[in-house]
Amino acid sequence: MVNNLQGDSGRGYYMEMTLGTPGQKLNILVDTGSSNFAVAAAPHPYITNFFNTALSSTYQSTGRDVAVKYTQGNWEGELGTDRVQIASVPGTITINIASILSSDGFFLPGVNWQGILGLAYPLLARPDSSVEPFFNSVVRQTGIPDVFSLQMCGAGLSASTEADPADGSLVMGGVEPTLYSGSMWYTPIKEEWYYQVEVLKLEVGDQNLNLDCKEYNMDKAIVDSGTTLLRLPVNVFNSVVEAISRTSLIQDFSSGFWEGTKLACWLKGETPWRFFPKLSIYLRATNTSQSFKITILPQLYIQPITDIDGTMDCFRFGISSSSNGLVIGATVMEGFYVVFDRAERRVGFAVSQCAVNGGIAVSEISGPFSSADVASDCAAGGLPREPLLWVISYALMTVCAIVLLILVLVLVLPCRCRRDRSEEITDESSLVRHRIK
Repeated sequence: MVNNLQGDSGRGYYMEMTLGTPGQKLNILVDTGSSNFAVAAAPHPYITNFFNTALSSTYQSTGRDVAVKYTQGNWEGELGTDRVQIASVPGTITINIASILSSDGFFLPGVNWQGILGLAYPLLARPDSSVEPFFNSVVRQTGIPDVFSLQMCGAGLSASTEADPADGSLVMGGVEPTLYSGSMWYTPIKEEWYYQVEVLKLEVGDQNLNLDCKEYNMDKAIVDSGTTLLRLPVNVFNSVVEAISRTSLIQDFSSGFWEGTKLACWLKGETPWRFFPKLSIYLRATNTSQSFKITILPQLYIQPITDIDGTMDCFRFGISSSSNGLVIGATVMEGFYVVFDRAERRVGFAVSQCAVNGGIAVSEISGPFSSADVASDCAAGGLPREPLLWVISYALMTVCAIVLLILVLVLVLPCRCRRDRSEEITDESSLVRHRIK
């Protein structure tokens, strides 16, 4: 299973899979931040091919509709089952497949994948947790250990749509020692929905941000290969930008660069990375009185995007603010070989053998450190269990139904105060979109 992925941090990492009977080959995005296996089942202007369920003799529809919304984009379709073949996994596996029939902002120009492989836990599956996720099905049907690991080899490479994709590896059932160097460091999985971990502190260069550790985990901290950047809660993000600005050798960057709306450009051949500090994330170790830190060099978070007239190279800031938690995305994961050890409920990090740019290692890992100076539990809040979510959902639905009934009565019944019966009342602010990631 070595080198079975292609991609980069900007477009995601994908693998080729064969679906149905006879087999239809598709490229599938690897995403540890969702739990549905979903493939395009209808034409779309940004994809080259799709899964034609009518041509598969083994496809069976369940008759259930499904819809998923992500931080970027959403799709709708129907649930079914079919056979899947994966390189290096013997035989075929019958899995739940969501056939994407319509989408908005999900398939993007320049991507080379036609579906998404959600590798997280059943609690995130849609429409509910009764839909067994892909890897759960693989473990149950093949008997392999409940472990998979990821290596993504795009460190320091251009994330532009014209660049050649990088390699990577998705190893199912264990760990491949040749893909990393040094020791493997593990952090406990706090809750089994996303791969939620516990961040104890952040450092910019050698400078501790000195924030309450709960701020780093507000409202969760997760490891997500399907997210492009390192995403930080707003207060943490602002502190990081302030510290980088103070530490870097360039003092007058445009705010647009930090906000992700502008690129910074240098003459071709110059290396801007020397102007920026390292960034370290401390994670709680399995020995909870200790921690370890994963460190990324600027080559991972100051990312080449494009050039101008062959004379200048332009870069983006690979860190963004987040309103729904800290996300260790591809920007960080490209520096490490990451093990998702579900059997032992832990996530492992080791320095990736391919995390090298220009002969320089762009990631580091070290420990152990005492965690006596931080709270015993930095997680900002517990996971709402599914029954509670249903109670909340039904309560909100009841409130909405009452409001809707009142609105109908107001619109239908004659109103003496209404001067113009052609007036329409619109309230776009009520269109609140729930996002999973």
